[in-house]
Amino acid sequence: MELPGAIRQALEAAEVDVNPEPYGAPVQGSRLRLVLLGDEKGQLQVVCRQEDLLDLSSLNKQLDRDLMLLPQAEQARLRKRIGLTELPALPTLTGWPAVVDSRVRATDRVVLEPTGENTCLALDRDQYLALSRSANELSFCLPVQSVDVNVSRPENDREQLHSAIQKFTGLRIRQRLEDTLELPPLPQTAQRIIHLRVNPNAVMGDLVDIVESDPSLAAQVVSWASSSFYAAAGQVRSVHDAVSRVLGFDLVMNLAMGLALGKTLKQPEDHPAGFVGYWQQAIWQAQAAGILAGMMPRGERPVFGLAYLAGLLHNFGYLVLAQVFPPHFRLACRNWEVNPHLDTSVVEHQLLGVTREQIAAELMTNWGMPEEVCVAIRQQKNPDYEGDCQAYARILWLGRQLLNERGLRLGVRQAIPEVVYRELGLDPQAVADQMDELVAARDSVMAMAGMMGSSAD
Repeated sequence: MELPGAIRQALEAAEVDVNPEPYGAPVQGSRLRLVLLGDEKGQLQVVCRQEDLLDLSSLNKQLDRDLMLLPQAEQARLRKRIGLTELPALPTLTGWPAVVDSRVRATDRVVLEPTGENTCLALDRDQYLALSRSANELSFCLPVQSVDVNVSRPENDREQLHSAIQKFTGLRIRQRLEDTLELPPLPQTAQRIIHLRVNPNAVMGDLVDIVESDPSLAAQVVSWASSSFYAAAGQVRSVHDAVSRVLGFDLVMNLAMGLALGKTLKQPEDHPAGFVGYWQQAIWQAQAAGILAGMMPRGERPVFGLAYLAGLLHNFGYLVLAQVFPPHFRLACRNWEVNPHLDTSVVEHQLLGVTREQIAAELMTNWGMPEEVCVAIRQQKNPDYEGDCQAYARILWLGRQLLNERGLRLGVRQAIPEVVYRELGLDPQAVADQMDELVAARDSVMAMAGMMGSSAD
């Protein structure tokens, strides 16, 4: 196996003699990653262990800098200059100043990947020290195991949220943010829809009246029904036409609910690099949840409308984070960017002491949203959750992983155990076929998300 010239030269310059290993082979050692950062003072490369959380706030404090992830275009230009498609954690390749986390240099054996086409390098401590001798050593990473994310103890959510507010908020505005647990109030349109949902005598005309009372919502419903995604026969001329002939009572009720809540909080101006837009994520997850719910065995399947609504609101906590912790949301964005291998909940807990799922579920509960939706949002990242409404949480988790498998980057990709399909009564191949069809309709989904976003602005 041949190493690229740049890597071979770096090894020779440090007098390190090591043979490449097949990429993906069971090589012993801690995998390393290289993170490229920059600010107005210049560029910096950082080396840390793949499994650790890079605490960007700690690094910036120690260096008295405002480093953030280098834009992807600049990273691409650097890789092209060096002649590599990916940069391994070799500080000498770029010629930039470098910082290595202390946990790396305390490791007996490390693995660099990739170092060429289908190759990696396994090095002992002395060999890696020779290759990184010009780098400074600092302690700025945490083992993920030390970040105790509250995945399965929702009874502690409110206490954690209060604690986070106390920790990150000055006395002047603390009371206002305490009130955020109860406020903003549920929008009037959403209140009317919830009342309609629990009314056994509700008819289509009641829903049409609610939608028509909100001009922007009415225009949105007609636009949805007219979109190519639904391929309606003939022109859609009214809300009544959209509900009765194209979209149906349940779908309109939940789309209207999702849009009403989405309009409650502003979209943050800042966001992490590579972020899939809020409404794009919402529509993808809602469609996936609806498909999975519809494929489950009769008698076991969740209510389609509630599953769809849970998907539509699954990332509502992202908006709430931006409102409750505005000065720290920027820090969260920068830390999400440099830790793309970790679930966002790990970074949020380490930085804020609470996750978006906890915050959103608390607010939804205060608003009196259906229990199925509250539980699904709170437990969506816990595939082992067992309890009330577990099917709703499970299909959100499964939907995200299926979309990740198809390149949509809605979070960290995780393997899907066969038992998840069995517990939900789903045929993996049939599910895969349906998801492939959904992703093939990408343009229509994106158009729908665009309509949601424009209506919420």
